[in-house]
Amino acid sequence: MDAPEQSPAPPARTVACRGVRGATCSDENTAEAIHEAIRELVVELAARNQIQPEDIASAQFTTTPDLNAAFPAEAVRHMGWDHVPLLGAVEMAKPGAPGRCIRVLLMWNTTRTQQEIEHVYLRGTDVLLTTSPSDSFGLGSRAPE
Repeated sequence: MDAPEQSPAPPARTVACRGVRGATCSDENTAEAIHEAIRELVVELAARNQIQPEDIASAQFTTTPDLNAAFPAEAVRHMGWDHVPLLGAVEMAKPGAPGRCIRVLLMWNTTRTQQEIEHVYLRGTDVLLTTSPSDSFGLGSRAPE
């Protein structure tokens, strides 16, 4: 008797380096508050996307000028991201933008498509999302889901 035909396996997905965005706000300008905010954000990004540190090509953090008590990368190093290249910078001071804001861009080696990646905005930072270049900061404007 002939064996039943099996359908071919789906093609393997190619690994690509994808950007994963996130943002949060620190309660105050202290090392403890900055570290707490960034840990919360990075843990949530990793959990929602099943990200492992060994798959991260690099991470870039920005803070608004009113946060200078600690580097966000310090908190991530203390989480065991010893071999992930980390970079920090200061975000421009745009009028009307949220203060004490920390942003992250993770460059992640993954087989997921861009549409499958979940970006994370905590503590009111979803106002950073904009639907139109004419929207001065995305305040009150959000793309439909």
